[in-house]
Amino acid sequence: MFKSITNFSVRLVERYLPDPYIFVIILTLIAGGAALIGEQKTPMEIINMWGDGFWGLLSFTMQMLLVLVAGYMLASTPAVRKILSTLASVPKTPGAAIIMVTVVALAADWINWGFGLVVSALFAKELARKIRVDYRLLVASAYSGFIVWHGGLAGSIPLTIATKGHFHEGQMGIISTSDTIFSTFNMLIVVGMFIIVPLVNRMMMPDEKNSVYIDPSLLEDSSANKVADNDTRPAARLENSRILAMLIGFSGLTYLFNYYIIRGEGLNLNVINFTFLMLAIVLHGNSRNLLNALEEAIKGGAGIVIQFPFYAGIMAIMVQSGLAASLSDWLVSFASATTLPFWTFLSAGIVNVFVPSGGGQWAVQSPVVIAAAQSLDADLARVAMAVAWGDAWTNLLQPFWALPVLAIAGLKAKDIMGFCLIQLFVTGVLISVVLTFV
Repeated sequence: MFKSITNFSVRLVERYLPDPYIFVIILTLIAGGAALIGEQKTPMEIINMWGDGFWGLLSFTMQMLLVLVAGYMLASTPAVRKILSTLASVPKTPGAAIIMVTVVALAADWINWGFGLVVSALFAKELARKIRVDYRLLVASAYSGFIVWHGGLAGSIPLTIATKGHFHEGQMGIISTSDTIFSTFNMLIVVGMFIIVPLVNRMMMPDEKNSVYIDPSLLEDSSANKVADNDTRPAARLENSRILAMLIGFSGLTYLFNYYIIRGEGLNLNVINFTFLMLAIVLHGNSRNLLNALEEAIKGGAGIVIQFPFYAGIMAIMVQSGLAASLSDWLVSFASATTLPFWTFLSAGIVNVFVPSGGGQWAVQSPVVIAAAQSLDADLARVAMAVAWGDAWTNLLQPFWALPVLAIAGLKAKDIMGFCLIQLFVTGVLISVVLTFV
């Protein structure tokens, strides 16, 4: 019966989920219409909000493009290819491959979401080269690990409220990560995810007639097959110079040693990208090999470049019109101290479809949920983590964060979101129960 439900979900999504670009256009129109009707804004006000906010995620768009490009370049180095190949040799059956890629994704995403998205997608490709397994489910399993990111070490909301001087310190003070990331209820959710998500992915394995396989030869990157030419021009010698690569690469690694070890700084998206890039420079050995890998990597970045500005426009409509706050306010208006985390989680999941940014979502929802928690004498740390988990939860429905994974894997959103939809319902139950009753 479970496989029948999965097959129905997959067929439903394949038939009705449009390309992510069309999806973001539809969301834009929905957000604009809701602001027009619900917030009594004029069409011109909404258009101005949208246009003014269109480039609000420009720096983040570049960061995400570099997550894809730098991670891809690093993974194409001979050393990393060998590591991934060795790990991919461990599972011997399709079921074991599904479980292993899910566990690796969960662990990597819990450490850092940018790192996890790239590593899990590359590992899925490597597994597909060695094991005959449904490629859609394999990539969906890699992406499903993203569910734990906001309850992990790089969760933007828990790290924000644990930082001195954060913008709500006057209302809620500083909340330690021992009360959020490392709290009993949060760790229980994370442990539950490590058990349930791999098992559900394994249970969703389609039978032979419904499986979609991929020719392993199609997964080979042409950059790996390029050989050095015999060009002896001075410019060519510079491009193939190992000394130049080592000078700049080891300068970057020296900075990273100082950043991590001497200064004791933590992970963020910029330093993850810098780490990927410097390691790629060193491990490729020369600029020509690096640039060959770049040519392959950049091909998958089109979706990120064109879609992220539209999401910035949607976020501007949701925030500036008051629509996001109104939605959150309505959903928590009938809550009690016990049920507030559940209703906050649900509202955050809905808002995340339109505002797929953890930090941006906290800025939108925090005034509402902090006031509600204080008036009901609810646990502020738990309510904040309810926003965090709601933000992570509907990423299983919203293809925004899947774009880097899809670009690396060479699939479309409709190929994997049917499987993710099943995980949406299963993980939603687990998170709701723990937030409410534990």
